[in-house]
Amino acid sequence: MKIKEKEFESILQDLKQLAQEMGAKVRFERGDFKGGYCLLRDDKTIVINKLSTLQKKIMILTTALKDLGINDHYIQPKIREIIDEITEK
Repeated sequence: MKIKEKEFESILQDLKQLAQEMGAKVRFERGDFKGGYCLLRDDKTIVINKLSTLQKKIMILTTALKDLGINDHYIQPKIREIIDEITEK
């Protein structure tokens, strides 16, 4: 699937909303790390490097969502396709 540059921000927002619906907090922080899913005091948290490109943020968020177990949740077909394509690589 080819994603247009102007769609990245919208996709990121959709993924953030999905994470919140699944009970996970999404945090954008500065630091020397890639990011991903973790548990902080029993809170599901996805930490993403604030300095990463939009594409990288989407890749990290989709991988973290897959780790959370998205199969039981309704996801818009376009977003589901993006998640499946990114996490297959």
